[in-house]
Amino acid sequence: MNGGYIPVIPETITVHLGTPSQAAPNVTVPFVDYIKNVASSEIYPTWPEDAIRANILAQISFALNRVYTEYYRSRGYDFDITNTPANDQSFVYGRDIFENVSQITDEIFNTYIRRVGKVEPLFAQYCNGTTVQCGGLSQWGTVSLADQGYGPLDILRFYYGDDIELVDDAPVAGVRESYPGAALFPGSFGNDVRRLQIRLNRIGANYPSIPRIPSPNGIFEAETEAAVREFQRIFGLETDGIVGRATWYAVERIYAAVTRLSELNSEGIAPEDVADVFRGELSEGDTAPEVRELQYLLSFISNFVEAVPGLEIDGIFGPRTRDSVEQFQSYYGLPATGTVDAATWNTLFRVFRVLYDSLPPGYFDGVTAPYRGTPLAVGSRGEEVRTLQSYLNRIAEAYPSVAPLAEDGIFGEKTAASVRAYQELFGIPATGIVGGATWNAIAETYRELVEGA
Repeated sequence: MNGGYIPVIPETITVHLGTPSQAAPNVTVPFVDYIKNVASSEIYPTWPEDAIRANILAQISFALNRVYTEYYRSRGYDFDITNTPANDQSFVYGRDIFENVSQITDEIFNTYIRRVGKVEPLFAQYCNGTTVQCGGLSQWGTVSLADQGYGPLDILRFYYGDDIELVDDAPVAGVRESYPGAALFPGSFGNDVRRLQIRLNRIGANYPSIPRIPSPNGIFEAETEAAVREFQRIFGLETDGIVGRATWYAVERIYAAVTRLSELNSEGIAPEDVADVFRGELSEGDTAPEVRELQYLLSFISNFVEAVPGLEIDGIFGPRTRDSVEQFQSYYGLPATGTVDAATWNTLFRVFRVLYDSLPPGYFDGVTAPYRGTPLAVGSRGEEVRTLQSYLNRIAEAYPSVAPLAEDGIFGEKTAASVRAYQELFGIPATGIVGGATWNAIAETYRELVEGA
């Protein structure tokens, strides 16, 4: 999928001038010019306008499906689509463009077809309908339908079904690869982790030996690592439990295969499966809950890396936070933008874990346990959850709005409710997720109650 997971019209598209495995040049052209070329190569300018529009919409959606699913790039190719009709659609580099085709394409190049209730552009398969028959649109058949008075959407529904709709005025943007830019591993969290979890669970329906992740919450915990390792074993990848580029694109490729994303009868992607549950990028002026997590990680790292300034954890991304981010990025070889993108998040997690794991035994001896770098949320399990529950139970004795809990090591809805109650009580964004800032606050409150008893 492209980086944002919601389809956009790419500014450019890279076309391979041959079959996928053929040694042939690639050309990168503006997407709108690509569609004009395909339409001029596939259909006739003398056809009824409604037939021309229906065909161009199918050609747009076909190409977008290839880009969105990273059909070729997930297989290791360096292009988005080929120019061969047997594989994709006809594209004749350098050909003349029909004037009416150009005008129509300029009007509708940012419109595409999708199934109602699904996200991905429809794989709008088509053929000429005379020498070649297929299960999708018949190009010559669109002429007959247009002559009968069918409009473009009516024509498309005749071939693809009544459950399709047109997405108008889709944004035009540069499309980046879906790979987050850095490996995901135990302790990582964010929207990319959640999407990985959702894909592994769906793949597991076809490959039952892959353990199910009980709660795709965007936190890379033991269950996610186990699922990754089994996926890697099944598909002949290095079984390290780390999702680097090779594993990421293997997951994307197999997910697209089991859901038939590049087929007319696609299972489709539901909007909730690509919805963001974590703030993606952070920059100066933000006050999202993730700002506290960012400040906690930078503050911890600043204790061991002199180049990174320490911070107050106040949840406000101000100039001091921006400066700390820039210094961190510069020190670790990232572009010093001051904006926290996926690569910066992943580097923060990695550096935190390396520093934490390198500390000598007894470094954190005291009344409370330290935050270990992995956020806790609904679905989390283990001793850290049990410790959290014990802290919350002691706090509940002093603050009745925090409900007591069974100390069972399972982060369920009751634990989340107690966490939210604590966060509301102490002025922390009530997300129900326990990151570094919330853990430290809970631990500090617990310590004060124990030492003051």
